[in-house]
Amino acid sequence: MDRMNILPDFIRQKPGLALFAMLAVAVSGFGQTFFVSVFGEEIRTSAGLSHTAYGSIYSLATLVSAAMLFKFGRLVDIWPLSRAVLLATAILALGCLLVGLKGGVLLLSVGFFCIRFGGQGLFGHMGMTTAARYFSAHRGKAVALAGSGFPLAEAVLPASAVFMAALWGWHVPWLASAGFLVLMVLPLLYYLTRDIPAPVQDLAGKEAKDSPRSHTREEVVRDRGFYMVLPAILASPFMVTALLFHQAAVASMQGWSMHVVGTAFTCYAAGHLGALLGTGPLVDRISAGKTLPLAVLPMAAGLMILAAFQGIWVAYVYLGLMGMTHGMTATAGGAVWAERYGLLHLGSIRAMAQSAVVLSTAAAPLLAGFLLDQGLGINILAAILAATTLTCGVLARFAPAPRS
Repeated sequence: MDRMNILPDFIRQKPGLALFAMLAVAVSGFGQTFFVSVFGEEIRTSAGLSHTAYGSIYSLATLVSAAMLFKFGRLVDIWPLSRAVLLATAILALGCLLVGLKGGVLLLSVGFFCIRFGGQGLFGHMGMTTAARYFSAHRGKAVALAGSGFPLAEAVLPASAVFMAALWGWHVPWLASAGFLVLMVLPLLYYLTRDIPAPVQDLAGKEAKDSPRSHTREEVVRDRGFYMVLPAILASPFMVTALLFHQAAVASMQGWSMHVVGTAFTCYAAGHLGALLGTGPLVDRISAGKTLPLAVLPMAAGLMILAAFQGIWVAYVYLGLMGMTHGMTATAGGAVWAERYGLLHLGSIRAMAQSAVVLSTAAAPLLAGFLLDQGLGINILAAILAATTLTCGVLARFAPAPRS
C-alpha cells in the first residue's frame, strides 16, 4: 500500500509544507516559557538576580520581541520561506547560546530577547501563517495540525532538558539546543521550504477564486470588525495567563493542594489537544468566523464553575474547559485572518494580532494580581473573567465582514 494514501488529502497535496508548519511551531518551544521555566531558579541564581529583577528582564525581553514581531512579521509575506527560516534559526540559536554561556545580566538579557523573538515570535508565526496561507480548502485542519506542534514541544523539550541538566548542569541543554538548531533543524526546515517562492510573487493575482480580496494591514487597522474579532482571540491567552500565573493563590483560596493542581493539568492538556484537533473540521465546515464565538464558551463555563463551586473536582473541570477553549481558539484564531482578509498580506496582519496577544499576556498577571491584592475573592474574579469572556464571544459573533 502507498503510505501516502493513508494521509489526509491536504497533507498528500503539500506534505512538505504541512510538515514544515507543524515543526516550525514545535521549534518555537525553545523560546516558550514552559521551556525557560525549567531552568528559572538556576538561571536567576547564576546571574545573581532577585526574583523581581529576573522577572522584569524576561518580561521586557518579551515586550521588545512583540514590538519586533509587529515590525518584521511581514517578512514572511515578502521573503521566501527558506530565507525566513535562516533568519529565525540564527536568532533562536544565538539566544540559546547566550543563555547557556552564563555570561551575566547583559548576555542573559540579549539571550532572552533572541529566544523570545526567534522562537515564540518568528518560528511560531511562520508555522501558523504557512498553515493558514497554503491550505485554503482545508485551512482549519491544517492550522490544527500546525498547532499540535505546541503540545509536541511541551511533551518533549522540558523532559529532555531536565534529563540533560541532571547529568551535566543546567547550561548544557541550552548549548546543546543551539547546536541542534543549527545542525539538525536548519537543514531540515530549509529543505522543506527550498522551492517555495515569496508570497508576493506566488500569490499575487491567484487568490480570487477561493479567497477574499487581500487587504493590507493599513486597511485592516481601519476595519471595525477587526477590533470586534480580536478580543475573542485575546481572551484565552489573557485568562489562562492571569489565572495560571496566580495558580498558587487560586489553589489556596479554593482549598486545593498543589498536587491536585498538578494532576488537574492533565485535564488541561487533554482538553487542549482534543479541541485543537476536533476544531479543524468544524472550521472547514462552518468557517473560522462562526467557530470563534463558540470557542470561548467552554472557558466561560469553566470560569463560572470556579466562581460558583468549591471542591477538588472543580480544579479538574475548570482546567479541562480552559484547555478546550485554548485549543479551539488556536485553531479558529489561526484561520480567521486569512478567511477575512485574504492571503497576500497575511503575515503582516497576523504579526499585528500576535503582538496584541503578547501584550495581553504581559498585562494579565499584573491586572489579576492587583485585583487579588484589593481583596477580591477568586469567586468574584472568576465571575468577572467569565462575563468578559462571554462579551468577547458576542463581539466576535456580530463582527461585520470587511469591505470588499
